[in-house]
Amino acid sequence: MTNETEQAVLAAVDDGRIVDELRELVEIPSVDGTPAESDVQAWCAQRLAELGLVVDHWPLDLQTLTADPAFPGMEVERVEAWGCVGVLGGDATPGLILNGHVDVVPGDDFTARIEDGVMWGRGTCDMKGGVAAILGAVAAIVASGIKLRKPLAVHTVIGEEDGGAGAFATLRRGHRGEACLIAEPTAGAVIPANAGSLTFRLEVPGLATHGSTRSRGVSAIEKFTKLQSALLDLEADRNRDPHPLLAHLDLANPLSVGTISAGDWASTVPDRLIAEGRYGVRLGETLADARTAFETAVAEACAKDDWLCEHPATVTWPGGVFASGLLPAGDPLLADTLQAATDAGARPEVKGAPYGSDLRQYSAAGIPTLQYGPGDVRYAHAADEHVPLADVLHAARAYALLAVRRCS
Repeated sequence: MTNETEQAVLAAVDDGRIVDELRELVEIPSVDGTPAESDVQAWCAQRLAELGLVVDHWPLDLQTLTADPAFPGMEVERVEAWGCVGVLGGDATPGLILNGHVDVVPGDDFTARIEDGVMWGRGTCDMKGGVAAILGAVAAIVASGIKLRKPLAVHTVIGEEDGGAGAFATLRRGHRGEACLIAEPTAGAVIPANAGSLTFRLEVPGLATHGSTRSRGVSAIEKFTKLQSALLDLEADRNRDPHPLLAHLDLANPLSVGTISAGDWASTVPDRLIAEGRYGVRLGETLADARTAFETAVAEACAKDDWLCEHPATVTWPGGVFASGLLPAGDPLLADTLQAATDAGARPEVKGAPYGSDLRQYSAAGIPTLQYGPGDVRYAHAADEHVPLADVLHAARAYALLAVRRCS
């Protein structure tokens, strides 16, 4: 049930403004590593300032950040990047952080088309719909005139898609809060736990010779098939007893080979194969333990092959580093979010997710964090990426209620 103050905040939610701002956000092609990543942060800083928030909009010191041993990695090159934090209601520790990433993966459609109540285009689902909902919630709180007892913070971050540089920099700058909601697309569920992921690079040696005398050589491709079999066995083993929050998934901890490169001439036996892929980190598993399990499986497979025993494959770990993350058991943020979403007109279920996000960074910093946002992650990064506008408008109302209850 909502009280009069909360009803006034809900009445102040401006649906038209939210849709218009989502369109503007989508039409900024903020692909990771492009100048538009900075453009979208400038857009967010301006909007937050117009709402009366105290805004910290700063250039990231990429050289210092990337040299930090705890840096979560980057998969694209950046010559500049910006952070953006807005705070409403004083300079004490915020009672709630609303977080959204504004970077997107490459795509062809930045036109923000609306058809039958659905907005289509790159970033609509992942996750500018959530960012627009956050801005709509904050605008409603400001318009209602409510005075917050604790500050409310908004963190917009870049680089989430390729490691999490923006969230890392924001936390390193000292921005904190008592709790954090990340507006990632959750298909109507509240997600208090994320499995993690690592990018692996597997280099398999062979011995080159002319294809007409291939028995004199060793094909790296043929040797890789033996390693691929071992990786499938490893995946099966790591999915036998998933965490209860991930038990609804067919694969809680997927292992996927995404790219393979081998050979330099059609009639030459290839003497090197490079395979790169994604490796799921189990909920609560350390990154070191996850890497050890993978490397051990590869080493054991090599030991069973006459060639690979003497010429073992090598494993390296490029790209972003996504640890798992989990809201502490019994933390009130879960119940508060469920109640706010219910009072805004939905009844979410509680699930874990198999993908990495900035949840793990806020959780590692000691900030209880969960995800709840508009859209379905199945359409993130997809050619048909879209978000139902009703989901965005509902999220804005849920965020507004949660913020009022946590901060006033």
